[in-house]
Amino acid sequence: MIHAKHVLVAAALSLIPAFASIAHSQEFFKGKTLTFVVGYSPGGIFDVYTRTIARHISKHIPGNPAALVDNMPGAGGAIAANHIYNRAKPDGLTVGAWAAPLVLQQVMGNDAMKFDGRKFAYLGVPSFNDTTCFFSQESGVKSMEDWFNAKRPITISAIGPGTSTSDVPKIMKVALNLPMNVVDGYKGGAEARLAVVNREVDGHCSSWQSAKAVWRADLESGRIRLVVQMNVKRHPELKNVALAVDYAKTDEAKRLLKIADDAHGYQFPLSLPPGVPPERIDALQKAYMQTLKDPELLAEAKKASLEIDPVDGPTVAKAIGGIYDIDGETIAKLAAILIPKK
Repeated sequence: MIHAKHVLVAAALSLIPAFASIAHSQEFFKGKTLTFVVGYSPGGIFDVYTRTIARHISKHIPGNPAALVDNMPGAGGAIAANHIYNRAKPDGLTVGAWAAPLVLQQVMGNDAMKFDGRKFAYLGVPSFNDTTCFFSQESGVKSMEDWFNAKRPITISAIGPGTSTSDVPKIMKVALNLPMNVVDGYKGGAEARLAVVNREVDGHCSSWQSAKAVWRADLESGRIRLVVQMNVKRHPELKNVALAVDYAKTDEAKRLLKIADDAHGYQFPLSLPPGVPPERIDALQKAYMQTLKDPELLAEAKKASLEIDPVDGPTVAKAIGGIYDIDGETIAKLAAILIPKK
């Protein structure tokens, strides 16, 4: 018969590693500064989400380090992703915010991606990403039928390869045979949206989570129209908005749209470089999820129309790892669509 005292001693001993990990993390992070490197310009949804998280995460990290945000735009976020992977010190004090679909670019052989997406440590994403396409009132595109019947290619502003703003419409163009030109090169979502408002282009494809946070007034006034959602599963707030997959006429088209959904759903991950000590990864992953349940953050997010439905780091890592399992024939097809021609 096991004595109760022995059970209590065993339980106490089992907690020692956890307490030691917390103590080590607290000792390390105390008095330090956590830097978030955002791969896009200020004002875009990556920047807005990251700054919101940065304002609240410190109180959930052992040692309560300070937090700041540094923007490093360029190459669709690849400059920041490469920096985090190759140059950031692996001590847990530098966190990257870049588009997860850059991993698909790396798998397809885009040599601008100097990283292996499986070797980052992921903290999580604030919500699943639902890519949607919007058009200005002046574009004349009010529905998918208008788009299919357009007498000229419809121009779409985009940040660059490896972002949903660029990859998703390019996949949709091929899968659905839509008249479209994707204009890459905008530094961030704010500039790409401004191009629509200024009539430089007809439309822009980005997340519904982004649009309702930063484009609500234009949507409500009718200056900007939401025409289609790209995800295979309909967003509950968009019950009357067309699904791209409903217009797919072949199995290959449906498969391409499904891959676009899978690769772009976890769009806003925060990541750590390879080699960060496991106890610091664990501390930051836990702090991330606690932050996104923090009542003060949730109140701020609600006021800013930021959707919060967090997915934890290990789940994101598994989803991103699945991109490496796509068969070679499909990867070649995607590469022909998505990798920039030299």
